[in-house]
Amino acid sequence: METVLVREYRSDLLECVHSGHIAIVGEHGNVTGYAGDPEFVSFTRSAAKPLQAIPGIRGGIVEHYGFTPAEVALMTASHRGESYHVAALESISSKIGIDEQQMICATSYPLDYTSRENAIRGAGKRKFYHNCAGKHMGILSYNKLKGLPLEEYSQPEQTVQREIIDTIAYMAGVAPDSIGLGTDGCGLPVFAMPLTALATAYLKLANPDLIADEATRKAVTTITAAMNAHPEMVSGSGRLDSILLEDENIIAKGGFKGVYCFGLRRERLGIAFKILDGSEEEWGLIVQGILNQIGYSQKNTLEKLRNTFSGVIYNDGGTRVGHADTEFQLHFMK
Repeated sequence: METVLVREYRSDLLECVHSGHIAIVGEHGNVTGYAGDPEFVSFTRSAAKPLQAIPGIRGGIVEHYGFTPAEVALMTASHRGESYHVAALESISSKIGIDEQQMICATSYPLDYTSRENAIRGAGKRKFYHNCAGKHMGILSYNKLKGLPLEEYSQPEQTVQREIIDTIAYMAGVAPDSIGLGTDGCGLPVFAMPLTALATAYLKLANPDLIADEATRKAVTTITAAMNAHPEMVSGSGRLDSILLEDENIIAKGGFKGVYCFGLRRERLGIAFKILDGSEEEWGLIVQGILNQIGYSQKNTLEKLRNTFSGVIYNDGGTRVGHADTEFQLHFMK
């Protein structure tokens, strides 16, 4: 039931076809629009990071350790290893008294090109360069606050990890035991659920008034305010997450292997999509297509997306060699 989302052409010859699924849910959790199969089950990958941050924020880590909004935003991030990302991680580490070597994620080079070049010429790989380091430090800080063994923080049956699963299920409107579990690239549990459930969670991230539990509602408000105030912390310079989060009407986060989610406040919509071949290059085009088809009114955001993700394909020398076009048509429920 998948549908073609984007076609890529080189010299006007079709080179690649990217198929997938889109789910859009309204404020009552009902499907209001879709392409392909809105119930397609996908791993959340890093799109779950804002949800994984909720238990610690709800549990008081901000007040206890004195975390800044920028540091909270970094706990939701797939950061690029830019200097301000690393500085914030070092600040978090100092505040909680946990060394980066206590994280289970691998040592890495930064994803940002310039930062990567500097690291190669400098100190080499670090765990703080791993794009999931903010998530790990946030979860470790909550484990320390609760007095739990830090060595076990990654295990699915561990206390904080169980609280994370229960919270994600609550936000997504599904039973905890219906969520599929795997191991993410960083070593922490990763979650599988229908796109409609993931869209529901993002609906609530964007519209916390829909969350009945007061403590969870306050935590979500803290997290999303930090993401909008510090979009560069959530991803990096010129990235799709950062561009969308500059719009205070949007909460957005992507995940590896082609999953992307965003919520709209005024429109009271949650949106999730999955590119089946796992590509991420088409995210910006697909988001533009969705926003255009729902009649999104924030012209400045649409212009930024067009300028950054034009669909024009260039070779390494900067010569235009092809183009990519969205092909999907959303189906709206009456």
